[in-house]
Amino acid sequence: MNTVVLRQVVLVGSLMFGAAMAAAQEMPKESVLPLSLAQRATQAAIEACKKDGYRVSVSVVDRAGLLRAMGRADGAGPHTVDSSRKKAYTAASLRRATSELADLISRMPAMQALRDMNEQILMLGGGLPIEIGGEVVGGIGVGGAPGAHLDDACAEAGLDAIGAAPKVSAGK
Repeated sequence: MNTVVLRQVVLVGSLMFGAAMAAAQEMPKESVLPLSLAQRATQAAIEACKKDGYRVSVSVVDRAGLLRAMGRADGAGPHTVDSSRKKAYTAASLRRATSELADLISRMPAMQALRDMNEQILMLGGGLPIEIGGEVVGGIGVGGAPGAHLDDACAEAGLDAIGAAPKVSAGK
């Protein structure tokens, strides 16, 4: 009698394991932006701006827009913290450079609603999606340089530091 019960337990366990394996195979697989890369991109962007005399804040978020790394250069304004985070969030969420999005809504008034999607969106240059291996894994945002094109250039330096796909032709 114990042998019969044991066989049933093994059979039920095998069926449950098989179902769990099938479910695991159906789960989507996503690349994750490692903390080490987020920190490296943040530091590289801060250093690029510092070299040119700009005191900025830099934020890196994952694909869901959640903060992975953040740095504020000595002397950077307090407002740059929020602007860098929102630019990173916008770039990751919409998967486009924030300068492109700002240009888009200025040319197409019907697209103005994009800026009101939620309180985290900021349509101002300085945010770039982080694309590695053909997949957007996050976003980087820079705030505080004297011009959106300069924020973009510093964000691009962050992408370069981690081998991410370039997003803008950075000219200073």
